[in-house]
Amino acid sequence: MRLDDPWDDAPVVDRCGRDGTAGVPGLDAPAAAEPDRGPSAADVYLEVHRSAAFREVRRRYRRFVVPAALAFLLWYLAYVVAATTAPELMARPVAGAVNVAMVAGLGQFLTTFLLTWAYARHARLRRDRAALDLRWDTQEMTRGLGQETARGLGQETARGLGR
Repeated sequence: MRLDDPWDDAPVVDRCGRDGTAGVPGLDAPAAAEPDRGPSAADVYLEVHRSAAFREVRRRYRRFVVPAALAFLLWYLAYVVAATTAPELMARPVAGAVNVAMVAGLGQFLTTFLLTWAYARHARLRRDRAALDLRWDTQEMTRGLGQETARGLGQETARGLGR
């Protein structure tokens, strides 16, 4: 099984225009000597990255994660600030030995679980299908790139025998 990185199939060019392959055996040949192989896996992934479907998946992700993370951070900071600036409020008993600080602390745990549930539900309902469609499209596009790419994807996947 090959573990090649599809983003690393072309040498990186530095600021002076050198490609970093000088003196490396087998890699210092001029670019014109290489046959035109067509699009590479990196080209396919860049095309998918630029697609409207990918941007929509990312937009849906950000529209949930950014407000949820900010709300949770504000809730946590409010708890910390209240604990440090208003100890008399936090020490106020609610029921028996349970005080406001304990209720708010347990509320932090509850909020964490609720946020995890909401994230998983949002992903399942709003993003997973679109992301799976993108994955299938990407696999279809890379399937025609040749045996080298097929080996990189795994022999079972390339033959359709994977589970």
